[in-house]
Amino acid sequence: MSAGEGLGLEASLRRRREAGAKLLVPYVMGGMTPDWVDIAHAAVAAGADALEVGLPFSDPMMDGPVIQEAALAALRRGSSAGKILDELAGASLGIPIVVMSYYNIVFRTGLRRMAGSLAAAGVAGALLPDVPLEELGPWAEEADRSGLDTVLMVALTTPAGRAQQICSRARGFVYAVARMGVTGERNVLGDEVVQVVDRVRAVSDLPVCAGIGVSTPEQAAQACRSADGVIIGSALVRRALGDHGVEAAASFLGEVRAALDAT
Repeated sequence: MSAGEGLGLEASLRRRREAGAKLLVPYVMGGMTPDWVDIAHAAVAAGADALEVGLPFSDPMMDGPVIQEAALAALRRGSSAGKILDELAGASLGIPIVVMSYYNIVFRTGLRRMAGSLAAAGVAGALLPDVPLEELGPWAEEADRSGLDTVLMVALTTPAGRAQQICSRARGFVYAVARMGVTGERNVLGDEVVQVVDRVRAVSDLPVCAGIGVSTPEQAAQACRSADGVIIGSALVRRALGDHGVEAAASFLGEVRAALDAT
């Protein structure tokens, strides 16, 4: 049985953690290339434990130039949330899928309809980075009703008390923001990730995955000395948008998986 088959997001990641594995969660933008589903399959073959799939949006406020380019490419191709979910439903990836969406898309679709559509497509979790905890309730209720885990984020600037509140409502895993700022590759990861992970571990036993700025196999291994796993976005998407997208993505993620396994 594959890593996520028959299991929800949190259960699958906990099982992998208990087995001693460091978690690899690649990010791809849905619809960014005609073969984006092949890139998703390549991520699975390279040893991904879950997959984060972005829904393209014209104003991705927390994303840097690479993810913005991928979103615009997807929109130019006529990609929509519905089309992407249809493609995911037929992909049979065999690992948990987390959809990342800005709230505008969810609101316009309708919270109940979106939650139901995600679940019907086989999605296990959702991340809505622009919804503050105080306004999360209506979505979280619909997500819970549909069996979706709502992933939440903790950053270095998150006060300890608020981190506890966030982690109490988080499901699936906690997204530890490794570097402040928009998404994008960094030459140096820094030690902020250790502080963020420590803040989460003080209040929760959920799996903790570090993302934003994790750019190389070496940085992934560095982050996983404290975190349970990493989310790799811009560094993967940049390769996926190139001329040898599937092969380049597979090779890169194979290197990251090897670095994590050696941690």
